[in-house]
Amino acid sequence: MTDPHAIQPSELDQLPDRDPEETAEWQASLDAVAREAGPHRAAYLMRRTLERAEAGGIALPKLLETDYVNTIPTSAEPGLPGDPEMEARITAWNRWNAAAMVTRGSKHGVGGHIATFASAAWLYETGFNHFFKGKDSGEASGSGDQLYIQGHASPGIYARAFLDGRLSEAQLDNFRQEAGGDGLPSYPHPRRLPWLWEFPTVSMGLGPLSAIYQARFNRYLTNRGIKDVSSSHVWAFLGDGEMDEPESTAALALASREGLDNLTFVINCNLQRLDGPVRANFKIVQELEAQFRGAGWNVVKTLWGTAWDELFALDTTGALVRRLRQVPDAQVQTYQTRDAAYIRQDFFGADPALAEMAKLLSDDKILECFHLSRGGHEARKVYAAYKAAVEHKGAPTVILAQTVKGHTLGDGFASKNANHQMKKLTVDEFKTMRDLLGLPIKDSDFADGVVPYGHPGADSPEVRYLQERRAALGGPAPARRTHPLAPLPAPAEKAFASFDKGSGSQNVATTMAFVRLVKDLVRDKETGKRWVPIVPDEARTFGMESLFPSLGIYSPKGQTYEPVDRDQLMYYKEAKNGQILNEGITEAGSMADFIAASTAYATHGEAMIPFYIFYSMFGWQRTADQMWQLGDQLGRGFLVGATAGRTTLTGEGLQHADGHSPVIAATNPAALSYDPAFAYEIAVIVREGLRRMYGEAKPGEDQNVFYYLTVYNEPLPQPAKPGAAGVDEGIVKGLYRFNTAESAGMTVPANAPRIQLLGSGTAIHWTLQAQRLLAEEWGVAADVWSATSWTELRRDALEADAALLRGEERVPFVRRALQGAEGPVLAVSDYMRQVPDQIAQWVDQDWSSLGTDGFGISDTRPAARRHFGVDAESIVVAALAQLAKRGEVKATAVKEAREKYGL
Repeated sequence: MTDPHAIQPSELDQLPDRDPEETAEWQASLDAVAREAGPHRAAYLMRRTLERAEAGGIALPKLLETDYVNTIPTSAEPGLPGDPEMEARITAWNRWNAAAMVTRGSKHGVGGHIATFASAAWLYETGFNHFFKGKDSGEASGSGDQLYIQGHASPGIYARAFLDGRLSEAQLDNFRQEAGGDGLPSYPHPRRLPWLWEFPTVSMGLGPLSAIYQARFNRYLTNRGIKDVSSSHVWAFLGDGEMDEPESTAALALASREGLDNLTFVINCNLQRLDGPVRANFKIVQELEAQFRGAGWNVVKTLWGTAWDELFALDTTGALVRRLRQVPDAQVQTYQTRDAAYIRQDFFGADPALAEMAKLLSDDKILECFHLSRGGHEARKVYAAYKAAVEHKGAPTVILAQTVKGHTLGDGFASKNANHQMKKLTVDEFKTMRDLLGLPIKDSDFADGVVPYGHPGADSPEVRYLQERRAALGGPAPARRTHPLAPLPAPAEKAFASFDKGSGSQNVATTMAFVRLVKDLVRDKETGKRWVPIVPDEARTFGMESLFPSLGIYSPKGQTYEPVDRDQLMYYKEAKNGQILNEGITEAGSMADFIAASTAYATHGEAMIPFYIFYSMFGWQRTADQMWQLGDQLGRGFLVGATAGRTTLTGEGLQHADGHSPVIAATNPAALSYDPAFAYEIAVIVREGLRRMYGEAKPGEDQNVFYYLTVYNEPLPQPAKPGAAGVDEGIVKGLYRFNTAESAGMTVPANAPRIQLLGSGTAIHWTLQAQRLLAEEWGVAADVWSATSWTELRRDALEADAALLRGEERVPFVRRALQGAEGPVLAVSDYMRQVPDQIAQWVDQDWSSLGTDGFGISDTRPAARRHFGVDAESIVVAALAQLAKRGEVKATAVKEAREKYGL
């Protein structure tokens, strides 16, 4: 058995020891202290020595955990500026109105959350009074600070806006009742309340991830010379339970690696999640401290209020500090609800030294400490933590603020496991809360048992103070810029027109066509610098390596090494002002980049044009939640699903073969989804996207959309754009006729049966092959249509249906486009049949479809298409079956075709 007291092998054995005798003396000294004064004294001396070494600039690894005490001692706290008593009154009004708003709404059954803001009130109020810069702040260049508000704390933010005069009583009474047009959304939703909310956060985990990449994008804008936003600070308010979400901690190392000292996480450690304790048998604060310290963050713990100072002064043996570290979180929660006798026995009775200490404490003192006194509930403690955070340089800061969930709401709420689901207080509970907060609300104000809102008056000292503090910091917060920016000038037409002539004899994948278009657009003198290429470590797969030397890959460190391919034309070039964001293998991080860039027009008054190109299967399937967040945040830009479709990516198989992303994309109202077949279609769609999102919008047109394009890595002939009228309109709306059997040079009898073949994306090439086979081998005339967007066709049809119900005459575009087209319609897609079937009910002709339903497989493209029944021969058989049902070809033709093609 290993001797636990023996010196174990160590990595230090590999390092030179210039004086082994001196080393032995140090070790012997430590042994002597541990033997004579005890291990706690030895540990204390070692930690003091490490602290001294750090202060002296000696590089040593930091300890991952510290004791369960405040990082900043009371003696080191700066004085709280301003008027603390006035701020306490303001906070009391906000507490009251937040609880009143949710309680009043409960009669409508719309829900709401009270306990979260009750625990976090001082975390927000201290920031609003002293730290959070508004959009009019000259110091922050008109950008202000970026505030990621914890979603469940929204009632408190509304309450403050009410006190400030930004919201009315009527609006508070419409909390969670938006249908009438004057309601307040449940949580921070910019799309629903765009003048107030900047960042949607309540899909937990996305807020912290987005905050990191927003801080990073701020640095990107500054380093590229787009706008100096170095004075903007990003604040993310999070719950300790939320930190369980993988996205919450996914990018901690990035923030540390890039030295994002413009970022502060404030984690409200009320020790409770939705159902119960966050870490019932453990300590969430200690766990988070170790996690953040290990990732290189500056950690500030704000755990205990001033009342604890007396106890720590009495702790001459360290027994109190050790006991605080031992007690699991759920027991701390229990102490908050029990009487002094219980706490004396369970907490203090566990150690003789603590039992002696307890004899010196009154019951009131014990209850004050264990029921009320938390660092997150005292403005002075919070101010000290925030000041330390904004003054720390070289790393981001996390503040771990301990609070009580339901604080000031009374014994029925505070620390109760069910308080997240508790939607209202009784009149008696409100009166108790009123007395505790010292608010001048009379019993007679509770008319018919309805809790009143409280307001000291528009010209009261409280409101004047609040507004003066916000004016000094640059205006209201949170606030989102809503005034439109000047349209960006349109790029030169030649960048798009060059695709009209096709590729001639050269085979070109649409992925390469898109990259070539972007290469031309980033050269534009007016708007080229505003493009933000984003890629998750697949640039070479998508043929983007040619952009490396010309645009550079963004790195705040520049390039501190000589790249292995430096002697090559397309070498790997990193630069501090680099334009490309190459995120490594993180689709979630890339989407967070995209969201920050796509909303820079509102956040910073700078319109940026992001395009994020990704492996199609790892886009919507993996990060659809962030794409929903993007729509909520009113983002603009281009998402590009490369290697798209179920069969286009040869050999990769089930995990890579994407047959359903357009289905998911169709569920996002802000996503304009396109499956272009040809290079010129991509040019038309991108040109239209730039006009709609960044140029002159048409009347009634929503600019706050984003485009999703699928592109393919299969090199194929790119034809010239047809010269017929209406082609561009059809590309944008979703459907146009590419050719007829006759215009394609097919020889068919004058009275030949006719069918309309609708294809999208890469499937149009098999459709064109089928057109030829039908004409040459079966005497059938087929017209081929390119369906660039099944989803936009469906949305237009849905709008037409709604217009009819309003008494307006309107015909869906798909019906108008196909009007007069002879024969049945057969739609073909490299996606599930559900994708083209979106428009079936608005097609007057007989309808059928082919698609790639099921899991993907590994094989060659022809074999995969034969497997799914979407190759040219399969299309021929399906077309003949449709015509046979109509009696336009003989019934045996279907069987003959199957046998002929080996199907």
